[in-house]
Amino acid sequence: MKVLSKAQVLKLHEILIAETGGSSEIRDEGLLDSALNAAFQSFGGMELYPSLLEKSARLGYGLIKNHPFVDGNKRIGTHVMLVFMVLNCVELKYEDHELIDLILGIASGRCDEKYLLSWLQQHVI
Repeated sequence: MKVLSKAQVLKLHEILIAETGGSSEIRDEGLLDSALNAAFQSFGGMELYPSLLEKSARLGYGLIKNHPFVDGNKRIGTHVMLVFMVLNCVELKYEDHELIDLILGIASGRCDEKYLLSWLQQHVI
């Protein structure tokens, strides 16, 4: 399994901010580390997020909800989730408005992590 490093995520965030505007500053490095590491945790020798889609959902959800950056948390959460899946040969099929509605739902608290995982499962091709 291919995993994005913290340095790679920071670079992706820098590029997104340069293209779309905002601050590239980290608001809370601990929350960033938590969001990036949570998907790969285990307990008692068992992975808490065993499937690739579970890891993807945890990454996206964690970055969006933890707000580790001053700006661009929804953008980087979405981007990291999608890039992680592409790196691991998982493709999704969706309309842009569907993804936008999903991400805004997560940010507003309307959609939880389980909903995100279900959405990913329904859109895998």
